[in-house]
Amino acid sequence: MTLNPYTYLTVSMRAGEPSRVGVYFNSVELRARAWLGDGNKPCFDLDTPDASVTVSTAGPVTDQDLTVAQEIFNAAARYLADCERLHSKQTAKATADEAA
Repeated sequence: MTLNPYTYLTVSMRAGEPSRVGVYFNSVELRARAWLGDGNKPCFDLDTPDASVTVSTAGPVTDQDLTVAQEIFNAAARYLADCERLHSKQTAKATADEAA
């Protein structure tokens, strides 16, 4: 099953609770980039034509910022490994189907 690309946003607001915003990307047009913003602040962006998310520090880089950056790196590495593994399986299946 192949889904059409989509981007959607959810916002949850309840009295007495923090607001929560979710941005969900399923797009072949997703782009990721890292750059230095104003005042040499490290920034990480995920962009589609419909929406974007930027992660940045609140000021000078702290130990917590390093922890968050490591979590982003580890999650991206896991995402890459899963994509490579599934792509390999799909390619092998397609090759086997063509040979049959």
